[in-house]
Amino acid sequence: MKLYAYDAGQCDPKRCTARKLARAGLIESVNAIRRIPYGTILLIPIADKALSPRDRDAKSITVFDCSWNKLTDFEAIIMGLKRKKRALPYLIASNPTNYGRPFILSSAEAFAAALFILGEQEQSKAIMSRFKWGAEFLRLNEEMLLAYSRAKDSREVVELQSRFMNRSQRPPRL
Repeated sequence: MKLYAYDAGQCDPKRCTARKLARAGLIESVNAIRRIPYGTILLIPIADKALSPRDRDAKSITVFDCSWNKLTDFEAIIMGLKRKKRALPYLIASNPTNYGRPFILSSAEAFAAALFILGEQEQSKAIMSRFKWGAEFLRLNEEMLLAYSRAKDSREVVELQSRFMNRSQRPPRL
């Protein structure tokens, strides 16, 4: 599947996973909103629907690569785009900056998760193989990714997400 990243120019170039993937030729970086392809799934955390296997007909996946702290600066622009917008379900970051934090994924983790959910597991693994911590992301989220990839639609993904979140918030048994 074709992969794109809108580069808002806010990342540290040395730590930016999207830029590393672009240098490796695995994704295409775009720096103008109008260049985000029309047939793409735009992954944004403020989307109304969760990504599900039902979205497999998409031509590409695009991440909106900007600082989590500045996402609200782009909210009106993003929501006004005529693209299929989807949010990723509950997953745990394994990147060094946000290890163990739910939902705060790097662009590479977002691509890998989306690809896995859409049935492109080999491409997902190839993306994560570029990072020392990449295998950890897939290991840490394996049960959730498998469940999400078997869901029939967005509603079922959200139900699964609720179960995983409830389970992670329970205190450990003694």
